[in-house]
Amino acid sequence: MTIGNFARGTFAALLAVTLAPACARAAAGCSAVDAPRDAAHPSHNQQLLIPSSGVGLNAVLFQAAGAGSHPTVILMHGLPGNERNLDLAQAIRRCGWDVLTFTYRGAWGSPGDFSIANSMDDTAAALAFARSPDAARLGIDTRHIVLAGHSMGGATAAMTAAETTGLDGLILIDPWNIGGDGTSKGAVTRDALAKGFDDFGNSLHGASPGSIADEAVANKSKWDLVRAALHYRALPVLMVTARYGIGDRDRPITEAMESVGARTTAVQIDSDHSFTDHRMTLAATVTGWLQRLPVSR
Repeated sequence: MTIGNFARGTFAALLAVTLAPACARAAAGCSAVDAPRDAAHPSHNQQLLIPSSGVGLNAVLFQAAGAGSHPTVILMHGLPGNERNLDLAQAIRRCGWDVLTFTYRGAWGSPGDFSIANSMDDTAAALAFARSPDAARLGIDTRHIVLAGHSMGGATAAMTAAETTGLDGLILIDPWNIGGDGTSKGAVTRDALAKGFDDFGNSLHGASPGSIADEAVANKSKWDLVRAALHYRALPVLMVTARYGIGDRDRPITEAMESVGARTTAVQIDSDHSFTDHRMTLAATVTGWLQRLPVSR
């Protein structure tokens, strides 16, 4: 694994990426160690509902131990969300950050109908909640928010980041550029997309592989992450790609971010789209980057 600095030219390093598990373990730090229990201010999981378009999205706030408010990562899952990255949320919490997770409308029991467009709006709603007085009362530091997302969640995080200001950072985990060169399975056309969406099960209400494929094709130019990246001037961004997932097909996004001065760190991990065999490496990469942000506790 190669971890670049906040600088341009990060893909020169990516061309020579090699996985080094020992290096990842050395970098893991707080993410892999249970801290002594803080009896006065223990960590806690708080179930809550995030308001979005008249319904409440199922959500859990992973509250970090320690007094006072905490900088917070809002973590978006992919399509349909079979990998929710809750182990990553736990690792981030161990490093002193709160983590807000939720399921989109129509996904995994949240009311409403699922669509990519609704997921985009739900991500914006989660950010609005995290900046609200209600969030402050839960211990979220409303001034210090990082958006993070995996796969389609990377797309919703990226599009939301392009339309707001005041974020402390953005984490894209093998993001699906709906306007780009395909999914982790390489699907681009409508029929290939529908065929590739073979893992929905009963997770999504009001949506089918065909309806999601139609929506993706119809909105390719609207949800182009290369265009969105042109709005990230001076924003710290961590781009984590999977060599056997979307991988180098996300390179144009990073190049666009760097072209406008985003402080980009690009990392490629020798794993699949869900990072199934490198979960500790993923956690070490994300938490190591967060710990270098000026807002980190």
